[in-house]
Amino acid sequence: MFNISDIVMAKRKARPQTKSFTADSVLAELKRLSTKATKDGMTRFGIPSDNALGVTVGDIRDLGKKIGKQHELALELWKTGVYEARMLCAFIEDPTAITSVQMDEWCRDFDSWAICDTLCFHLYDKTPHAWKMIRTWAKRKPEFEKRSSFALLASVALHDKQADDELFAESLELIANASDDERNFVKKGVSWALRVIGGRNVSLHGAAMALAESLSNSESPSARWIGKDALRDLKRPLVKKKVAKR
Repeated sequence: MFNISDIVMAKRKARPQTKSFTADSVLAELKRLSTKATKDGMTRFGIPSDNALGVTVGDIRDLGKKIGKQHELALELWKTGVYEARMLCAFIEDPTAITSVQMDEWCRDFDSWAICDTLCFHLYDKTPHAWKMIRTWAKRKPEFEKRSSFALLASVALHDKQADDELFAESLELIANASDDERNFVKKGVSWALRVIGGRNVSLHGAAMALAESLSNSESPSARWIGKDALRDLKRPLVKKKVAKR
């Protein structure tokens, strides 16, 4: 006859054991997943490969699912400076644990559009600090810090269905102010944000269209490019059909 303690112990033994991950074990796994072909292909997409191993984003995401949310591990992995380890942080860092200070410190380390966009799209937009950092980074000079503002703005516009329209309407001023920045990754980030905001609903579509029209007639080559790029997207029948339903 089993007593209560025997049953409890049996249940504990039956539970699947959670694998313990360390920064060293994660790096070892990333190295195992790496390929020369993947690393060589990074250059074609403008991603520095000096500190990279050559692991696909799909494999990084799958590894992140196995690890789960681990704040302390994310901190250790970021310090390694390894590209894939930092990409992994987007999937294992806890958005409720990360601070605005930490977000800013990591942002200052961004050295490519890929690490910038991945952190903004999969982590930063889920934190309570997103709008604060959008406004902060919009004033920055370094290319990828400034891009972070608009990559994050685009990510929030895509993912936060409950955000007030007024927040996005006000952010159009940030877009207008940054529209004369000629740097490739900044202007593409600005256009991305404008296009996504315009796709939220009819009201914001109209506001985004008005700004895009204005920019398309600007004396600034960058502003004209952003305006025309946004207009091409916002005028698409599919976009108009989607916003009409929202």
